[in-house]
Amino acid sequence: MRADSYGSYRAKLVEAVRARGVRDLAVLRAIAEVPRHLFVPPAFVERAYEDTALPIGNGQTMSQPSTQALAIEALRLVTGREKVLEVGTGSGYQTALLAMVAGQVFSVERVAALADKARAALAAAAVDNVSLLVGDGTLGWRAFAPFDAVIVAAATPEVPRPLLDQLAPGGRILLPVGKRSSQVLTLVTLDADGAPIQTALTDARFVPLLGTHGFDA
Repeated sequence: MRADSYGSYRAKLVEAVRARGVRDLAVLRAIAEVPRHLFVPPAFVERAYEDTALPIGNGQTMSQPSTQALAIEALRLVTGREKVLEVGTGSGYQTALLAMVAGQVFSVERVAALADKARAALAAAAVDNVSLLVGDGTLGWRAFAPFDAVIVAAATPEVPRPLLDQLAPGGRILLPVGKRSSQVLTLVTLDADGAPIQTALTDARFVPLLGTHGFDA
């Protein structure tokens, strides 16, 4: 990551994230180092290090940093070498956080304009272990499967089957499952027979995941 003059702001954000219960040191380090101001629209740069969600255009938002940090912590990326699939690149900020704690990140975004902005922001932040694809995230990214972990940044009525099929043995998927209006953030793991086991973590409210195995546009 390139150095900048926002270090003190990020230090305050780290404390806000820690206050939400995040304890994973790798995740906290990512919050401390990723320059969130590069990923927010210019009109919101002054609010870049608030622990709050912000609009990013095209009807989408970037979640508050503490929510993203809790989600990444739940994935248990303990080796730093994991291969992670992200569904919903959005601004690219969560992508950058994942890139700090995993070995390689493959991120799929259905809105080309958002993908272009995210790609530029990741380059400006000198993140070089991320690959981006414009497409239907509910289909995953089969060319690079299997994945050690999958994180979905939008709500889906059920776990998309292609994502389960692209999960490595012992892998896990984190996603909000439910209705368009409200969901439950859910951790999905595979048992010894490859059957999915769902664990409800907390109530959530995300934008809908659109696609073949998501909500209809």
